[in-house]
Amino acid sequence: MSEQDATEQYKGEFAMVEFAEHVEARDAEFKKRNERLVRKLDLYIAPVMMLLMLISYLDRGNIGFAATQGMTDDIGLTGTQLNTAISIFYIFYVLAEFPTSLLVKRLQFNRVIPTIAFAWGLVCMCNGFVKSFSGLCVCRLILGLLEGCLFPSMTLLLANWYLREELGTRISYLFIASALAGAFGGLIAFGILYMEGIAGYPGWRWLYILEGAITMVFAVCCVFLVPKNYETAYFLSPDEKQIMRYRDEQSRAYSGGQGHYKLADVKLASKDIKTWIHGVSQICVVTILYVNLWGAIVYGIGAILSDRHNVRYLIIASTIPFGIAGYAILLVFDVPVGVLYFAMFLVATPCFLATGSNIAWLSSNCAPDGKRAASLGILLTLTNLGGIIAGQIYQSTSEPRYVLGHSWSLGSLAIALIGCSIMRIIYHGREKSKEESRAKLGRGEEPGVPELWHPTDRGLDFKYLL
Repeated sequence: MSEQDATEQYKGEFAMVEFAEHVEARDAEFKKRNERLVRKLDLYIAPVMMLLMLISYLDRGNIGFAATQGMTDDIGLTGTQLNTAISIFYIFYVLAEFPTSLLVKRLQFNRVIPTIAFAWGLVCMCNGFVKSFSGLCVCRLILGLLEGCLFPSMTLLLANWYLREELGTRISYLFIASALAGAFGGLIAFGILYMEGIAGYPGWRWLYILEGAITMVFAVCCVFLVPKNYETAYFLSPDEKQIMRYRDEQSRAYSGGQGHYKLADVKLASKDIKTWIHGVSQICVVTILYVNLWGAIVYGIGAILSDRHNVRYLIIASTIPFGIAGYAILLVFDVPVGVLYFAMFLVATPCFLATGSNIAWLSSNCAPDGKRAASLGILLTLTNLGGIIAGQIYQSTSEPRYVLGHSWSLGSLAIALIGCSIMRIIYHGREKSKEESRAKLGRGEEPGVPELWHPTDRGLDFKYLL
């Protein structure tokens, strides 16, 4: 480091200390400035991630619309080949999430996100030119690999811009975007499919071509819209960057690190029981996950309350019983159609909230950065196992009652509730143990905390969100 760089760093550190010393003196003013900053992040960071999520769900789901509009006959699909092409997407999708969680920060979000978005847009466009089952499968495999990198990248990016007390609401934005894709994807496809015969192409090919092109254009925009970090953010003023430095100091207890993770971080994540309890709970709640607007609305409200009051368990535990009651009604024979319809709203209530809040809960309670990335990678990988299970328990042979599917889903929600309750007990126990260790430290006694725990969430400086 040159003498000039060292001088500039010293000035920056001195300014940071001076800034922090005056925060308490003008707490009300700082709070207002911080709230304005968060609103600005919600204007410049969150919408970009939401659009990427929406486009991702549109691109992966358009195979269903294409199949109904002639693709099956045009490329000669027979038997179960369409189902195979749909399912094959998840092979690399599942495998991509864990390594992405570990590598994305090192490779830099502003490089990874636009690159994978452009690549999957290109692959989506290539779907519009496939001639056979094998070509379709190759495109679906590559699309799964690329889109599997997206969600962990966006989740960790949000965790690097927002404080953990703000993260639940922002992750909810991603699920709301996926719900919007499900709600309006059909309308978009319906409009594009009217291009049937233009340039000699059937409408389903134009669906892939246009949606792929739109994705590629937005990916190019992301090169300019996704900043490297807050220091280079085009939309932040010098004063706002100073507040971001202070926020960064606040979050160091749980998000420290530069993205150069080691095997030790993976071991920390895999040896901590909370990673696996959250993971099992995630498998269970994802079993009932399907796209719907009601679930997204409930999640949005729940996430705001969760962040505002710094609680995670209560929000999850208060909605799961609604889903259990809904499935119980669906399993009851000879009830009016109106009651069944009401039961569907009950089932949808915890649908997004339990899934997204569980992700935010684990992310908020992991330190350091490498352990959090590894824990999220494990969680997201397990998440897709729930999706695979969901595809097997609802079979056409069990219609119209779907007793197996509804019973499995009811049991899964019950297990998820138990899992979340166990995590609440574990977090509470760890916090109580930390309080006792702090008391010992205050009396000049040995706190009894292993040295290995100090830089992690097991350290005395880290407080779990309950």
